[in-house]
Amino acid sequence: MLINQFLILGAVLFCIGVYGVIARRNAVLVLMSIELMLNSININLLAFDRMWGGQLDGQVLALYIIAIAAAEVGVGLAMVLLIFRNRKTIAL
Repeated sequence: MLINQFLILGAVLFCIGVYGVIARRNAVLVLMSIELMLNSININLLAFDRMWGGQLDGQVLALYIIAIAAAEVGVGLAMVLLIFRNRKTIAL
């Protein structure tokens, strides 16, 4: 497959994630949209890593992004639970 196809896939996923962050009022769906945007960045990093010779730089950065995404989910869901306890809803 060509690198253009991976970059288009990453751009489409990123746009869907941005739309999800802007249009959704549910905090859990906003967190899922942020995860979708981070995964689209991973696709682009791996595509560029493959194009530039595969020296593992893109793969290492993708692993860092996956670790940051896991921490973001943990903190984000804890915040959603606190908001739900206080307001009885998770609407933003």
